[in-house]
Amino acid sequence: MQTFGYAQDRIELAKIAGYLHDIGNCVNRVDHAQSGALLAYNILKDMGMSHKDRTEIMMAIGNHDEQTGTAVSDISAALILADKSDVHRDRVINTNISTFGIHDRVNYAVTKTNLDLDSNNRKVILSINIDTKICPVLDYFEIFMERTMMSKYAAKFLNVWFELVINNTKLL
Repeated sequence: MQTFGYAQDRIELAKIAGYLHDIGNCVNRVDHAQSGALLAYNILKDMGMSHKDRTEIMMAIGNHDEQTGTAVSDISAALILADKSDVHRDRVINTNISTFGIHDRVNYAVTKTNLDLDSNNRKVILSINIDTKICPVLDYFEIFMERTMMSKYAAKFLNVWFELVINNTKLL
C-alpha cells in the first residue's frame, strides 16, 4: 500500500490485519476467516481501538479466504494479495515427500517466490519458480486457481494490474 501511495493510517490497519488474519485457525481451519474476524474485533476492542478501525480490520480478515471472501476495501485487497502470494517450500513442516498431499507437494516444489510492486506501471507481479521434478505447474493451478483469481480481483480493487509469472513464463 505504501508503494502505491496509500495513507499511513490505512497502511497501519493493513499491517494489523495481516498480523492477525489467520488467528481463526486456532478455532478451526474451516471458516477461519469469519471466526478470526470476530476474535480480532474483540481483541482490538479490548485494546481500545476505535470502532471504525477495528471494523475495517474485521472486514479485511473476514474476507481473505477464497471460498467465502472478496476484496471489500483497500485493506482487504492488500491482505488478499499478501496472503495469496504466500507459497514456498518453507511452509512445509514435514519434508518426507512420500507423505505429501497436493498442498505440501506444491508448496515444497516452489523454490522461489517474489512479489514485486511496480508503482510506475501500477503492477503487482507474483513470480514463482516451481521445481517440475517435484510437481507439474498444473498442480499449482489445481489448488491456486481460485487464489490467483482472487488476487487479480484484489489488484483491480487497488487500481493495479496483477501479473503471474511461473518459471519465467508470464501467465497472467
